[in-house]
Amino acid sequence: MRAVVRPLSLPADRRVLVISDIHGNLPFLKGLLKKVQFSTDDILLVLGDILEKSTGGLDTLRYLMDLRRTHTLFFLQGNCENVTLDFLNGAWPDQAAAQYGNFWGEKCAWVSMAHQAGVDVSDPKAFPAARQAIEALFPEELAFLRAMPTILLHEHYLFVHGGVPREHHLETLSARACMKNDAFLDQGHRFQRWVVVGHWPVTLYHPDIPSAKPLLLPDRHIASIDGGCTLKADGQLNALILPREPGGAFSYRAYDGFPVMTALASQAPSPDPLNIRWGHSALKVLSLGEEFSRCRHLETGRELDILTDYLRQGPQGTYCLDSTDYLLPVTAGERLAVVRRTSRGALAKKDGVTGWYLGPLGEG
Repeated sequence: MRAVVRPLSLPADRRVLVISDIHGNLPFLKGLLKKVQFSTDDILLVLGDILEKSTGGLDTLRYLMDLRRTHTLFFLQGNCENVTLDFLNGAWPDQAAAQYGNFWGEKCAWVSMAHQAGVDVSDPKAFPAARQAIEALFPEELAFLRAMPTILLHEHYLFVHGGVPREHHLETLSARACMKNDAFLDQGHRFQRWVVVGHWPVTLYHPDIPSAKPLLLPDRHIASIDGGCTLKADGQLNALILPREPGGAFSYRAYDGFPVMTALASQAPSPDPLNIRWGHSALKVLSLGEEFSRCRHLETGRELDILTDYLRQGPQGTYCLDSTDYLLPVTAGERLAVVRRTSRGALAKKDGVTGWYLGPLGEG
C-alpha cells in the first residue's frame, strides 16, 4: 500500500503541539494536555501509535475521537494502528497474527476488540468470525483508523510516524516503510522542511546519558519526539511546541506521572556514564542480589549494578530493561521526578534525563 499524503495548513496565530506514541496511556495523555493547558485555541497533531502495548488503547482512541469534536486535531496512522487494520485485512499469515495476539493479549487492540465482541482468538480458526464481529461492533473506530493519512505535508514541515527517505514523490513511498522506520536518525538524511517523527524512543539514540526529551537536529531538520511513553519504565509523553514563526525556536513540555521530591544535597555528575537500552542490553550476571545484581554489559565489557527485577531471560540469554549508572548533576533544592527509591538512592529524572541521585530527598 502506498503512502497517503495530505496537505496541512497551520494558521500563524494558533499554538501547534505535536505528540506521538501514546500507546494507550490515557492518564499520561490527559496529564500532558492539562499541563500544557490545551484549549480550543490550540492545534494538536497526533503522529500515530495511539494503540497497542497497553490495555488502554481503545479508551485512548475514543477519548481523542471525542476531543476532535470540540478541538482542532489532526492524526497520522502509526504502525500500531496498522496492526489492527492488517489483521482485519488478513495481511498477516494466521500463525504470525496468532503469535502476536497471544503474546500481547488484551494489550493488543484487535484482541481486545475480539474479546469485547465475544470471540476467543487464541486459535486462528476463530479469525474469520473475529474479523466479522470486530467490523460489526466497532464501525466508528475502524472508519477513524482507516481515514488516517500516512504523511501530513506543510510548507515548512513534514509530519510522519516513522520517517521518509526524501521530500518529493512521497505518494510513491510504501506506507508501512513510512510508519515502521526504525532508527530513522541513524540513516543520515537531511531535509529542507523540518521532518517531525515519533516511533523510535529517543533514548535509544543515546549510548551514554538516557534522555527522553525531544531530539532536535537543526542541521538536518529532523525532530524525533517519542519519549518512551508506556514502553519504558521511566518514559514520558512529549509535546513538541512548534515555533510561532518559521525558523524560530522549538520548545516542549512533558508528562511522566512520577512524584516530585526535593533534593536536599548537591551531587556532581558521573563521568563516562552508560545507557543500556533495548537492542544493546545483553548481560552476564556476575553476582545475583536481592535488590541489585552485579553484571557485565556484553557490548561494552563494562561492569555495573543493575536492579535485579530489571533482569530478563530471552532466547539469546540474559538482558535487562533500560538501565544506567549515570549520576545526575543536582543542586540542593532542585526538584526531581522520582522513578524509584532504593536502599542506595533514587532513580530519578531531571528535564527528561534519567539517572541516580544518592542524597536525601524531601517532600514536594
